[in-house]
Amino acid sequence: MTENRELHWEVAGLLLAAGGGRRLGGRPKALLTHRGRPLVEHAVEVLRAAGCGRIHVVLGAAADEVRARAGLDGCVLVDNPYWTEGMGSSLRAGLASLAGTGVRAALAGLVDQPGIGPAAAARVLGAYRDERSLVSAAYDGVRGHPVLLGAAHWAGIAETATGDRGARAYLRAHRAELRLVECGDVAEPYDIDTEADLSHLE
Repeated sequence: MTENRELHWEVAGLLLAAGGGRRLGGRPKALLTHRGRPLVEHAVEVLRAAGCGRIHVVLGAAADEVRARAGLDGCVLVDNPYWTEGMGSSLRAGLASLAGTGVRAALAGLVDQPGIGPAAAARVLGAYRDERSLVSAAYDGVRGHPVLLGAAHWAGIAETATGDRGARAYLRAHRAELRLVECGDVAEPYDIDTEADLSHLE
């Protein structure tokens, strides 16, 4: 059971949920079933339980079906018409959707990592200080998700987020500013990418 946390309004949850599941026979990842509900619902609840008061969800593959089947009340749904170009386009769309909201950072997570729960997300969120913050979960010292991206970095991230790289290039270039928060004791960072990975779903 997740403990109740006070909602944080300076940091928005940003869920990248646009993937088409190409290696899963074209099944959109957002609609894979986990614990009796679509994976996108589970991922939103992780961000909410971690303390994010505002949550933006980037949709792409089967966006209309996701809207119809998933309970995403209270979320801002962002359509990414360029989702086939990769995760970078979804990150750009998500960050653009936060412009003008007054949010000072985004806690970005991926829809296909159900082994990462509220405990890890809350640790990363807890390292937020201001719009210059740059924080990443780490697993045995290796950078992973979620990542907290201060608003001062958004323009630079958007310039380098291409293909499936997301913020990787920017984080590598700014490693001196990046704070790693170890989460290997409370989460497992596996992805649901292939048929074999479906065994992780419950």
